[in-house]
Amino acid sequence: MRLSLRINGIAAEVETEADTPLLWILRDQLGLTGTKYGCGAGHCGSCMVLINGRAKRACLVSAAKAAKTSVVTIEGVRGPVADCVLAAWRQNDVSECGYCMSGQIISAIALLSELPRPTDAQIDAQMDGNLCRCAAYSGIRRAIRQASDSIGG
Repeated sequence: MRLSLRINGIAAEVETEADTPLLWILRDQLGLTGTKYGCGAGHCGSCMVLINGRAKRACLVSAAKAAKTSVVTIEGVRGPVADCVLAAWRQNDVSECGYCMSGQIISAIALLSELPRPTDAQIDAQMDGNLCRCAAYSGIRRAIRQASDSIGG
């Protein structure tokens, strides 16, 4: 079936089965490889994207459901919140191997877009399920706190 998607603000036409995971459309058909394949079962958070502004696992969203939304990948994040998060990540040298970081960053942007001054419990709740094999969790939290301070919410 032919589907129209809106990815990073750009219309894209794809030929796919309705139940194909969005992750495969992004990576295989559109070449947006910043969204990573981790577990394929929604457990790790490596494939996180913003769908209508909310962090969602692209491995669990079907192409047909994505066709009715606005999808933003790590390649398309823009705006003041994204700028603060990306700057904080760089300044805190958060990435170890970096594999999970696009999912971590997407989750942080979603959190700070909704709650510019989150509590530690709110950070934990948002970031729960974003796994990092390098255990860079303290750096991730530090970067989220710094981004929050930069936003000044």
